[in-house]
Amino acid sequence: MRRGTFLSSAIVAFGISALPVTAFAEAEPHVAAVSAVDAGRYLVIVGGCNDCHTPAFAETGGQVPEDEWLTGVAVGWRGPWGTTYASNLRLVVQGLSEEAFLGVLRNRKERPPMPWQNVNHLSQADAAAIYQYIRSLGPKGEAMPTAVAADVEPTTPYFLFVPQQPGAARSSVTAPTTQ
Repeated sequence: MRRGTFLSSAIVAFGISALPVTAFAEAEPHVAAVSAVDAGRYLVIVGGCNDCHTPAFAETGGQVPEDEWLTGVAVGWRGPWGTTYASNLRLVVQGLSEEAFLGVLRNRKERPPMPWQNVNHLSQADAAAIYQYIRSLGPKGEAMPTAVAADVEPTTPYFLFVPQQPGAARSSVTAPTTQ
C-alpha cells in the first residue's frame, strides 16, 4: 500500500477526515515553542548566530549577557570575496519589516562566511520567529563597518579566511586582540 493511501485510510478510520491529508505532506518543519519569541531565541542559540554576531561570545564560551547578544562584531572576515563583517542584527531588523527580513533570509547569497546556503532553507515560521526574537531584544549598539572589496585593505582588524597548503610557507598573520 502506498504511504499516501495508507495515511488517507488511517485518517478516515480514526474519524478525523475533516483534516486535509495534504496538510501532513505540505507542512514545513519548524520549532514548536510557547511563543514565536521563545522559538526564535532557541534558533539563534542552536543556529550559532551569536558565534559571529555577538562580541566575545566565542572567547567567553558563550558567557555573554543576553542583553548584549547580536550587536555585531567589527572584526572582519577577509577572503577572496573581500572583507565582510557580522552585522548588528538588532539594528538591521529595526529597518526591515518582517516580510523584508524573511526575504533576505530566503534569498541572500553573498557575504561569506555567513552560511546562507543553510539559512536560505529556514521554514517561514522559523525565519519569522528569529525576526520576532531579535526585535524583542530592541535596538542596541552601533552599525558595523560595511563590506570592503577584495582589492581594498580593511582599516579594522580581520581574520584571514584563506586556505593554507600543508608544508607551504604560512602567512604571518597574528590574531587581533580584544580590548
